Amino acid sequence: MERAGRIITRVKLPPGTVLLEDVVCRGWTVAVGKRVAAHARATGFCGSRLVVEAEDAVWQGHLRLLERQILSRLDEVIGPGIVREIEFRAPVVRRMPQRASEPRSRSRRTEQAENASPAAVSALRKRGSST
Repeated sequence: MERAGRIITRVKLPPGTVLLEDVVCRGWTVAVGKRVAAHARATGFCGSRLVVEAEDAVWQGHLRLLERQILSRLDEVIGPGIVREIEFRAPVVRRMPQRASEPRSRSRRTEQAENASPAAVSALRKRGSST
C-alpha cells in the first residue's frame, strides 16, 4: 500500500488544492515517529529544504547526526527527492500577551520619592533652587 503523500505528489490536482509544504510537514511526524516529533517539529518547506525547530541544542545535535536516515525515511513517506536538505533551528520564543491593567514595575527612585516625608521633599526643593 502506498503512502498518501506519494500519491498526492503524483496526482495532477488543480493548483492550491494541496500544498506541498503541508504534505512535507505532516510527513515529518510519520518519518521520525511521535516521540521525536514531540521534541522537534517541521515548521516550513522552501525549495527542497525542510525547516525543523528542535526543542534545544541537544536535540539539534542528535537530529543532525540522524539527518541521512531521516532524509531516506522522508523519501519513503512523501516521495523521492522532494526533501534534499533539513535545516535544524532553535525554537522561536513567543511571548504571551500581557494585560494593559497590570501595573508596571516602578523604579526604586519613584518609590522613594512617593514615600519621602514632606520635610525631606521641601529640603530637596530648597537645595535644588540654591544651585
